Amino acid sequence: MDVDTALTTTRSVRRKLDLDRPVEDGVLIECLRIAMQAPIAGNRQDAIRWLVVRDPELKARVAEPVREVAEAAQREYGHLVAPRSLASARFLKDNLHRVPALVLVCVAGQPEGGNAELTGFYGSIYPAIWSFQLALRARGLGSTITGYHLFGHEEEVARTLGIPEGYTQVALLPVAYTTQQEFRPAARPPVEEITYLDRWGSRVS
Repeated sequence: MDVDTALTTTRSVRRKLDLDRPVEDGVLIECLRIAMQAPIAGNRQDAIRWLVVRDPELKARVAEPVREVAEAAQREYGHLVAPRSLASARFLKDNLHRVPALVLVCVAGQPEGGNAELTGFYGSIYPAIWSFQLALRARGLGSTITGYHLFGHEEEVARTLGIPEGYTQVALLPVAYTTQQEFRPAARPPVEEITYLDRWGSRVS
């Protein structure tokens, strides 16, 4: 798969995750090794930790608070979401415990301060998360960023998985092979309409 194809067809995969096909440890380690080569803000690569959860009981315990918050959010905001996207989110909510691997991404420290500090904190991890997703895509696997449990249940999940104090959970990624290999670029605004040259509002030609 060439780079442009990977970049334009890596989607948030939920309903098309293969819940029955095992994901090999070697594949995950290979993708994580690639992820750690991402451009990381502030030279904070030593602060990143990846926690891969495979144990069925632990996955079920992690899925519980995710499901609780997701159900509440979908009840309140589901009418604002396209039916297809909502169905996809509900499928993942109901089947998260069945996904072969859950990858929890953590960073040492706590986010604090203003926009500059927060940019440095999260800029240390999101490029690596995206590189991880791209590496998965190139190998026939899919994922999606989830964070429902971060709304009030971060400490509960930390206790369940033994995450020590001083680490911030940034995202939970369900990882599995995909039931289809062909994905298309998504509908996005034309770049010419959202890109300015030199001054805000001055469109590129």
